[in-house]
Amino acid sequence: MKRWPRILLVAALVTVVAMAFRVSWNAQHDVARAVGADGTAALLYPFVVDGLMALALVATLVLTGRDKTFALRVLAGYTVASLVLNYVHGLVPELHGGGRVQLADWDPANWVLVLLATSLPVGAIFFGSDLVAKILHHRTTRITDQDESHQPTINRLGSDLHKSTPEVTAELTDHPAIKSADPAPVELPQSAPALAVAAVQHAPRRATGRVPESARTPRPTRTPDELLGEARSATADWPDGELTAEAIRKAVRTSSANGRTLRDSLRAERAEQAAVAGAVAG
Repeated sequence: MKRWPRILLVAALVTVVAMAFRVSWNAQHDVARAVGADGTAALLYPFVVDGLMALALVATLVLTGRDKTFALRVLAGYTVASLVLNYVHGLVPELHGGGRVQLADWDPANWVLVLLATSLPVGAIFFGSDLVAKILHHRTTRITDQDESHQPTINRLGSDLHKSTPEVTAELTDHPAIKSADPAPVELPQSAPALAVAAVQHAPRRATGRVPESARTPRPTRTPDELLGEARSATADWPDGELTAEAIRKAVRTSSANGRTLRDSLRAERAEQAAVAGAVAG
């Protein structure tokens, strides 16, 4: 619905409610005088009854659940009470003069009507305060829920960022500079990886799985003689006690089997050299 039809609809509703209040005000004013209210109290009495009805109506639009049901019951109860007072005002012509008269010829009915008329202001204080407290508490709870819902949104964004990290890592792995045969660290271009670096700073890096064979840096295969030469150079100043297969494997970066073979070869060479040196000395 457009703006102006809405404004006209609300204005028409306010007009109807105002006219209905004026009609109801006459009856409630006379009933208040009949039960002993003075001029000022009788003047304010209709605002107490119909005013609480308006407050209960607003509460039904704001509240939810059991609080809304309570507001509907208050609205229904005061609507019925206002209807009864208007009905009695129409049945008893003596009320129209504004004096103190009986609301019914039968005494028990008169007592009930007087109790109803005099209890409505007290009920308005109780129910009105309760409705206002429920409305304020409902608004505070809703604001708190909105603040708490902001935190999962941040966590969800962080989770999405975590999920995007493997994709960024895969893009870096497929970069032509990383596929080169040079095992030394390669400096990437400044334009493409900038976004990836920022993403890694904001979220912990996660495992990316096994690197494809096509993305691995090729390493040339060395012959046994080349491995022995590298091991001989790396362990030239090592004492015999440190000449182990694991230490040799780490020094020349080879397999465990090759490490054991190189250890045996190097120990045999050193033993042969020691024997030759002993024979020469003897």
